[in-house]
Amino acid sequence: MDRIAALWVVGAHGGAGESTLAELDDGWIAGSHAWPSTPMPQPARVVIVARTSARGLLAAKAVAKQWAAGLVRDVELLGLVLVADAPGRLPKPLRDLTKIISGGYPRTWHVPWVESWRLGEDPLLDASPREVRRLVDDLRTLLSTRRTPQRH
Repeated sequence: MDRIAALWVVGAHGGAGESTLAELDDGWIAGSHAWPSTPMPQPARVVIVARTSARGLLAAKAVAKQWAAGLVRDVELLGLVLVADAPGRLPKPLRDLTKIISGGYPRTWHVPWVESWRLGEDPLLDASPREVRRLVDDLRTLLSTRRTPQRH
């Protein structure tokens, strides 16, 4: 991927929801499941997206390990977006796993189950849950701030 984006939304696994989240802002690009490479001299700004299922969380853990090991270059990792894999509260084992994996990221956001997205409706920011609007506001704020050097 050799394109320019304000933000790359990268899925840790298939079906994570990165393309849906990327539709929330015109400057965001869904990066599929690969780290972006850009023609810009600055690192690409990236959020990783994963579902809150055990498989999704373990995929997010693997991505965090890859980044922490220094295997990813020219990326400013902003954080992890966890998208609910089902309506309702997470079972305790998944909540515990979420806490552990979140520690491998600079920040973590939680997006609740959105039934309209499941039904194929366009992800309209104004009609989205409060947590989604807060995520978008946080990311826009981070993107508007001066870049800070990272270890990778």
